[in-house]
Amino acid sequence: MSKDEKQHPWSTDLNLREGDIGYSLLQQCPYPLGMKKVQALEKQFESETSHGGNGTARDKNSSNALVAKKRAKALSIATSPGKQILMNGFMMWMSGKNLNIFSISITSMALMSPIKSIFGINYAFKAFEDPDGKVDLQMPKLIFLALNLAWLLVGLYKMSTMRLLPTTSADWSGTVVWKELMEISSIPPS
Repeated sequence: MSKDEKQHPWSTDLNLREGDIGYSLLQQCPYPLGMKKVQALEKQFESETSHGGNGTARDKNSSNALVAKKRAKALSIATSPGKQILMNGFMMWMSGKNLNIFSISITSMALMSPIKSIFGINYAFKAFEDPDGKVDLQMPKLIFLALNLAWLLVGLYKMSTMRLLPTTSADWSGTVVWKELMEISSIPPS
């Protein structure tokens, strides 16, 4: 008896071994329908792996599958800022137009996060680069850049609605050059 059987006397081993009573009887039973084909395929697979036949075709299929997975994952990374745009847009809408610490922190996060992402675009896609150049990352990088720029524009629009950006003519009144009068007269012009 093994250690497990001593602890659990009601447990039974359902694996049939060569020395067991019903083993020879079970070997005489006919195979279930289709089982001979499965065994033939298993033998063929074992012989191919032992001799190395058709290994290149299998390697190509696995490398194509790996390239497809890398492309799909790179595209999911590229579209991830789109989710952030919606979430931050809702948070900025909820913070209101008043200047307070919450609205300023939300707006600054909406500006800094896309800027950091744009400057770190190569780092974001570094895991998907292939030394052979099979994985084309140009389109995912462009999508990533476009979504981050859209996110940045949403943050700039929020700053504009909070009057933190100089968008009106009154904001530029300090730069207006006033004309100096050359002559002064007390007689009004006629």
